[in-house]
Amino acid sequence: MIGVMGAGAFGTAIAIALADAGHPVSLWARSTEQIRYMEKTRCNDAYLPKAQFPDALTPTDTLDDIRMAEAILLAVPLQHLRAALQAFDPKAIPLVACCKGIELTTGLGPTGVIRDVYPSASSAILTGPSFAADIAIGRPTALTLACADDALGESLQTLLTTPSLRLYRTTDTIGAELGGALKNVMAIACGAVIGANLGDSARAAIMTRGFAEMQKIGPVFGARPETLMGLSGLGDLALTCTSDLSRNYRLGLCLGRNETFDPSVTVEGAATARAMSAIALRKGVDVPITDTVTELLDGTTAISEAVANLMTRPLKEE
Repeated sequence: MIGVMGAGAFGTAIAIALADAGHPVSLWARSTEQIRYMEKTRCNDAYLPKAQFPDALTPTDTLDDIRMAEAILLAVPLQHLRAALQAFDPKAIPLVACCKGIELTTGLGPTGVIRDVYPSASSAILTGPSFAADIAIGRPTALTLACADDALGESLQTLLTTPSLRLYRTTDTIGAELGGALKNVMAIACGAVIGANLGDSARAAIMTRGFAEMQKIGPVFGARPETLMGLSGLGDLALTCTSDLSRNYRLGLCLGRNETFDPSVTVEGAATARAMSAIALRKGVDVPITDTVTELLDGTTAISEAVANLMTRPLKEE
């Protein structure tokens, strides 16, 4: 049995994909009301209304139901991951983070938060270019599974691969985490460009220079360049910077249009931008796009000023 903690869009989608592949899956949510509704309707109307639950998927609000799993997938927002982990003791069960971002209070990524709460836990991260709606209906999707313990990573890769979900393995958890976190920041920037009607050429420039910024940040944290060139970096960047299915991109659209964004929607890139701006300042790393996104989020600059500042930076070689 596989446990999935968090019945948002991605948690529900991955639970459906694994259950479709024949795995018994327990999908945990904190809300008893939500669980009862999912039990009755056999779907998650709040997030994926058109995706029916396979027979092998069991919704639950009881943590004991996922403590017997071969692996537990943690599909809760990164800023809430620590509190979710503190609610139960996973003992020897491998924990696979399915969230993206950097914790505001500590600067840690998902596997860092897991180790901080449970130092002896076996951890991994599943990340890459994927929309929950695609995964839920079986559209082909490729993801990165990063695990420092390669033997465990290989075991998890075999367990979690399905006919429609192909996993590529790496031991570079830092690179996988950074790629998944930083692409959200760049997606906000690209959304702002399009929202302000600056055009596709400007978006292409932001994507390209944003990727260069990601490659600059990576080595400072010990990430491998090839990881950021893969699914969790370049692949995820291409997806989220070009589709309004991305919540981060949609937030950027609102910033560019000077519109209000729904505060109930979780957008990990906002917290990541603020966290990375602070970290980069301490480490002496120049991150102009990340800093600009932070200023836009905080309302300390307007989109016109942001563009002018980026366009008038000192000329340099590429």
